[in-house]
Amino acid sequence: MLISTKGRYAIRILVDMAENSGEGLVSLKDISRRQNISLKYMESIASLLVGAGLIVGFRGKSGGYRLARRPEEITALEVLDVTEGTVAPVLCLEDCAKECDRKSDCRSLPMWNELNGLIEDYFESRTIRDLMRK
Repeated sequence: MLISTKGRYAIRILVDMAENSGEGLVSLKDISRRQNISLKYMESIASLLVGAGLIVGFRGKSGGYRLARRPEEITALEVLDVTEGTVAPVLCLEDCAKECDRKSDCRSLPMWNELNGLIEDYFESRTIRDLMRK
């Protein structure tokens, strides 16, 4: 499992929004400057996050974005599911994977299932609030 820049940046964007939400809406331009992430790339990530209901966008002169829920209600697993599709350590555990012919006889499948559970539990237990500056 390798988390892409899209997944890592999405988490950084959400943390930045949470930390700077006291000012109301947060512009992607400001996040881009603070996080040193390309604005164009951020726009594509923000589109995914809006589509998943993790953030809400408002257009116009004073527009911007805000979290759709409180930071403690958004888990890292949710974000990674949106941006990565899966955090499964092996292909056969991905949701869209074709049923493996060897599944019933696979000696390593229980190990991969256990690892997948540990990974999902870990990311499910980490929220945007946990990643904010204390």
